Amino acid sequence: MSEEKPSETPRASLLERAAGRLDQAVPAKPAAPRPTVTPAAAAPAPAPRAPAPAASAAAAPAPQVQPQPQFATPETPVVHLPADDSNRISRRGVIDLAELRDLGYVVPDAPATATAEEFRIVKRQLLINAMARGENEIRNGNLILVCSAQPNEGKTFCATNLALSIASERDLTVLLVDADFAKPEILSTLGLEGGKGLIDVIADPTLDLSDCLIRTNIENLSVLPAGRQHNLTTELLASERMGDMVEEIAKRYSDRIVIFDSPPALASSAASVLAMHVGQVMFVVEAENTRETELRDGLSMMNGCEHVQILLNKVRYAGVGRRFGTYYGYGS
Repeated sequence: MSEEKPSETPRASLLERAAGRLDQAVPAKPAAPRPTVTPAAAAPAPAPRAPAPAASAAAAPAPQVQPQPQFATPETPVVHLPADDSNRISRRGVIDLAELRDLGYVVPDAPATATAEEFRIVKRQLLINAMARGENEIRNGNLILVCSAQPNEGKTFCATNLALSIASERDLTVLLVDADFAKPEILSTLGLEGGKGLIDVIADPTLDLSDCLIRTNIENLSVLPAGRQHNLTTELLASERMGDMVEEIAKRYSDRIVIFDSPPALASSAASVLAMHVGQVMFVVEAENTRETELRDGLSMMNGCEHVQILLNKVRYAGVGRRFGTYYGYGS
């Protein structure tokens, strides 16, 4: 009996050991699932890569930044237009003063003549209105339109002489604008070369007014040509851009007088539109030629301006007490 117990004991232990080895072999295989756990643990790793969409999101603003210059570009001409033209280089033009004087025009620093004296009187009231302040201030009073009812009444002659006379003032500058777009004559009268002008500035927002100005050898006188022919001249003059530009010209320089040589009121609709922008109108009437009905109709076209003065031109009868120029030894 005692011998059988010891023999059973080793048998059991061998079985147990074999079972233990089998048990060890089985769990050893489940260790393989650990790699399956590692993908689960690795799953958070892509989560940090979620910023990759953030990078694309960060790239998204970049396309949004590009349109901003595109929106800023159209505004550039609007800001550029009112830039101070004193720092810009304008064209230069030389006026033959001797020839101009021989044609009967007023020339600065020239001896007194009957024409020079009369335009001194004409300009004085206009300048008083232009410089008025307080209750008597006229909106855009320094913008003066020179017009007539019909062609050939002398409006360009009067506009040019008025500008030349005002250019003699010590504290004022003059901008003479050729606004007779159908038949511009200012440049040919002064002997200046043509180029871009008022209509071009209105039609092209990228064009600056200063680029079209002509600085002359008369210190205080600049000229703005009419510009190219355009089929929508009246519409351009009535545009908001024209209004903004005129307001800027009127307010930027308190010492500048702007004179517009307008087309005849009864020959072009542009005259009535120009009258809406200025503060004063000098309406030229040819003595012994302009009919009363033409005068009334022409003045009615100037309703856009409240301050209208009439200048009687080509007068043959001067009266007894007015012989300007004879006091200085000139004239007859």
